[in-house]
Amino acid sequence: MRVVPSGSGGFRIDGVGGSDGVLVDAFLDHLRVRAFSPLTVRAYAFHVLSFLRFCDGRSLELSAVRPMDVLDFLDWLSCPIGGANVVELRRPRGASPATMNQRIAALRGLFEFAVISGVCDENPVPTARRSSGARAKRRGLLGHVSTGKARTLSAVPK
Repeated sequence: MRVVPSGSGGFRIDGVGGSDGVLVDAFLDHLRVRAFSPLTVRAYAFHVLSFLRFCDGRSLELSAVRPMDVLDFLDWLSCPIGGANVVELRRPRGASPATMNQRIAALRGLFEFAVISGVCDENPVPTARRSSGARAKRRGLLGHVSTGKARTLSAVPK
């Protein structure tokens, strides 16, 4: 499997057969039609390709993916990459947290498209937790230049 340019100025993933290939190519074309940058579409293609390779190793179709499979994918990403052509610069490690977040965002978009297309009933990609912690008090338009202390009349210049 590999990412190749398509004739329409977009990208597609070559070597994926069946309904998965149709879904992924339709998703990448959907991004192109929505005027995503060609580099963004290319990045999404490589992120989805990574997930397809994970699924291929487990004989898993996209329509059968469950939330636990996505979490297993994150674990798979965190494993170090090895091989004869990989030069170890530091200690071996897997994908960076930023790369993992990008791949999860691409998968979330792919599965949202699959839900809209009717291929999947629900999106198996877990959503990010929302912070419910203490929020800073709103201080108005120029609150960032203030010390936060209430001004008294004596502080007003004459």
